[in-house]
Amino acid sequence: MLTIPALRWGKPYKSLETQDIYHFDTGEPIAKLSTVNGGMLQLDMRKASGARAALKQLSTTELIERCKRAGQLFETSTLAIGDASQTVEDFIHQQSASTGLPEHMCRLNMKKNAFVLANIDKILDALTRGLDLDILSRGYGEEGRNVTVSYQCQTPFLGAVLPNNSPGVHTLWLPAVALQIGLLLKPGSQEPWTPYRMVSAFIEAGLPPEAFGLYPGGHDVGQALLTRSPRSMIFGSAQTVQQYHGNPRVQAHGPGFSKILIGDDVVDRWEDFLDMMVESVYSNSGRSCVNCSGIWASRHTEAIAAALAERLGGIDVLPPTDPNAGLAAFTNAAMATGTWAMVEKDLAEAGVTDCTAGFGPRLVEKERCAYLRPVIAHVDSADREIAKKEYMFPFCPVVRCAQKDMLSKIGSTLVCTVLTEDEAWIGQLTDSVDIDRLNVGPIATNRLNWLQPHEGNLIDFLFRSRAYQIAPMPVPV
Repeated sequence: MLTIPALRWGKPYKSLETQDIYHFDTGEPIAKLSTVNGGMLQLDMRKASGARAALKQLSTTELIERCKRAGQLFETSTLAIGDASQTVEDFIHQQSASTGLPEHMCRLNMKKNAFVLANIDKILDALTRGLDLDILSRGYGEEGRNVTVSYQCQTPFLGAVLPNNSPGVHTLWLPAVALQIGLLLKPGSQEPWTPYRMVSAFIEAGLPPEAFGLYPGGHDVGQALLTRSPRSMIFGSAQTVQQYHGNPRVQAHGPGFSKILIGDDVVDRWEDFLDMMVESVYSNSGRSCVNCSGIWASRHTEAIAAALAERLGGIDVLPPTDPNAGLAAFTNAAMATGTWAMVEKDLAEAGVTDCTAGFGPRLVEKERCAYLRPVIAHVDSADREIAKKEYMFPFCPVVRCAQKDMLSKIGSTLVCTVLTEDEAWIGQLTDSVDIDRLNVGPIATNRLNWLQPHEGNLIDFLFRSRAYQIAPMPVPV
C-alpha cells in the first residue's frame, strides 16, 4: 500500500497520525496518508517567506518554461509519490478508486490541469491584460505613457483548502507558481492525488521544493490555513461561501447555479440547442460548478424537459473502468441518501413534475457507496424552491419564466449561457451583477475559456495596484 507523507515546505514528513484511503466500492486500501494538525501548520507558516524567496531566484521566463515542463510531466510521466513511483495509469486508477469518478473523467480532468500549465504564458498574458510579468516580480516598472506602475504582492504563498468532488478545480491555483508565489495546500481526504502529483511534477521540472507545502489533516488544519494565510482559497457549500463573503483574504468557491436562458426570439427552435443543453447538465457527472442547474424559457418548457429526460433519464450506473460510464459514485452512501431525500422533497412541491420518474429509480444503493441517476424536472414558476437548487449529480429543473422577469429571478449565476439575438436583452444581461461568466450564443456552460478569469481575477486577488513615483536624487553641490 502506498505511503504518502506530508510535505513541510519541501521536506517529507511521516507523521504518527495517518489516514487510510480506500477504494469506494471494494473497500480495498489504496494508500496511507500522513496527517498533521493545525498547530504544526501555524508553526511552519513562520517560514512562509522562504517560498516566494526561493521562486524569485528564477526569472518569470524561467518559471513559465518550467511550469510548462511540469504540465508535460504531470500528464505523461512516471513521478515520485510518497515512497513509490506513480505512472499515469496508476494516477487515473487511484483517483477514480477514491473519488468515485469514472476513469475517463479522471483522464479528462488531468488533461485540463495539464492544459493550463501548457498555456500558462497565454493565460497570464490574458489575466494581466498584457502586463510585463517582470513588473509583478520587481514590484514596479514602466507600462508606457511615461508613468511608473506598481503592483504589490500581498502574500508569499497562496493557501488552498482543496475539495474531493472534482479534480478540475485545481486549475485555479496552478498559475500562482509562475507569479513567484508559493503553494500551501490542504489536500482533500479522498483526492490528494492531483496536488501531490502536481507538486511532484513541479519539483521534477526544476522548481524549488521549499516553495511547496502539502498538509493533509482535519478541520483544524483548514481553519488554521484560512485564518493565518494572507491569501487563500476554499471550495465548499453555499454556507461556506456566505461565511467568507466580504473577506478580502479568502476567495470562496461554492455552487455555481449556472443556467441556460432561452430568449423569446429563438425558443421556438429550442431543439437546435438540445445537444448543448445535455452536455451542460451531464458533463463530469454534474459535479462541477459550471454544470447547468437550470434551463429557463417562457414557453415550450414541458417539451424541453421531456426531451432532456428522454436523453438523460435512462442513463444507468456502469463500472468506473467502463469508457461509457457517465455517473460518479457518492463514496459516502449516506450523502447520496440524504441528497435524494432533499430532492424528493423538492419534487413534491406543487407545480413541479419529475420528468425522469418513468425511467426507473434515481437512487441506486450498493454495499459501500451509492449513485444518483439524472433528474430532470419541469417547474411552472421561478418562485418554486426547486428553481433555486443545485446538487452534485446531473440535476436540472426546466423553469417556465417570462423573459422580462428572468434577470430579477435568476439570482447568483456563475455561468449564464443566453440563447438570443435580442441586442437590448444582451445589453441587460451584460450589465447584470448576478452573472459572473456570460456566454452569448450556444456555448455549453461547462466549456470554459482559460484565457478569461474564473470567479474573480487571480491577479487582482494576489496583487494590489498602487501609486509609485520615482524622481532623481539631486546631485550634491
